[in-house]
Order: sequence, then C-alpha cells, then structure tokens
Amino acid sequence: MSAPSFDGFPAETAGFLRELAGNNERRWFQENKHRYEDFVLSPAFAFIGAMAPRLEGISEHFLAIPKRAGGSLMRVYRDTRFSRNKTPYKTNIGIHFRHELGRDVHAPGFYVHIEPGSCFLGAGIWHPDAKALTAIRDRIVEDPGAWLRVRDARRFRGAFELDGASLKRPPRGVPADHPCIEDLKRKDFIATTAFGIADTQSPRFVEHAARCFSAAESFVGFLCGALSLRF
Repeated sequence: MSAPSFDGFPAETAGFLRELAGNNERRWFQENKHRYEDFVLSPAFAFIGAMAPRLEGISEHFLAIPKRAGGSLMRVYRDTRFSRNKTPYKTNIGIHFRHELGRDVHAPGFYVHIEPGSCFLGAGIWHPDAKALTAIRDRIVEDPGAWLRVRDARRFRGAFELDGASLKRPPRGVPADHPCIEDLKRKDFIATTAFGIADTQSPRFVEHAARCFSAAESFVGFLCGALSLRF
C-alpha cells in the first residue's frame, strides 16, 4: 500500500496545539485523542513519507520512518522524571530525521519543529555527548579551513543561522586566540531557520523543508565526518 500523499497540515492542527497547551492534562487529552490522530499523527506521517525520497537525495544514511514508536515523529508524551515541569504532553510537533546509527535526538540529523509562535527547521547535532563534542572540536582544530568553508558557505548561511548553547570560556586545551574559538566554545552544533505555521498547511512545505535541508548538506556532512559516520 502506498503512503498517503502530503496535502499539508490541516488548519485545525495549530488550534489543537494551542488548546493542548491550555489543557495539558490526561483527561483532556484522552477526550481529544481523535483530534490528535487526525490533526497531528496522520499529517505528520504523510509528511515524513513524502520527505523520505527527498532525504535520500541528500544522503541515504538519514531515516524517514512514519511509525508511532521508534520512528521520525517524536513522542507526544513528555519524560517528567527529572523535570520540574510535570505536564504530561509536549505542545509541539517534533520530527527528527536522524542518522541511521543514531539512537536518539542527540544524533546528527535534520529536524522539524511545529508549534504556534515557534516554528523552525534544524540541522546538525543537539547536545552531543562529551565524546562526540570533543571529536567535532578536534576536527575543527585539525582543519579550520574546512570548517570555515562549510560554516561560511553562501548557500548554507543564506538559509540557516548557527544556534545553540556555548561555553563562556574556551574549552580546556584550546588556545583563546584560535581563529575558530567562538565555534570551539559551542556545546551544540546546530543551525536553524524559522518559518510560519501557515506554511505547514501547504503541500509545498515538503519542498521548502527539503530545499533548506539540502542547503545544510555540507554542514551535516562535516559533523558526520568528525564522528566517523557515513554521509
């Protein structure tokens, strides 16, 4: 059976997410679960399916999997075990096309975030563990020219801005006058670009996302190379 075509997220998606933010408790969600299925789950799976061949055009090593568990769509259920915020549900749609060897959201990948008032596409690696972060920094130190060519590429910078958290001081062992010192301070190697939630309501949103992700191909490829991952 072929995957359903992506016709855009319904206009009702934004309304559902706003209502969930104002009624973030289990009884309300259970009473409105059919709306979650219709306005979030179904169109998200169609979007993921439509993105699969486009991602293959960038790299065959990133996964677009339209399934409830272990797929590209992030769970709506929040992990509240170590959080002061005990609300049970996420009030955004998160879609992560991660590398085939990645286990979770901390793997290199391409990301779609849909939330009223905060919609963006992301590329790179968020909160890498210490080993991965050291490997990326070492690669930049070893070949700053390659990093600068990727970071400053016109197509990439025309679509994305570097984002994420940084150290206040240089990492241990890195000279403060290194030409890439501000990038070596980064704790996240991610790039983001914003869009409007109305953009998600068009079938053309697939092409927009694919075009942006393609602009980040060399950036993500550099990170994968630093981590000895195929790209």
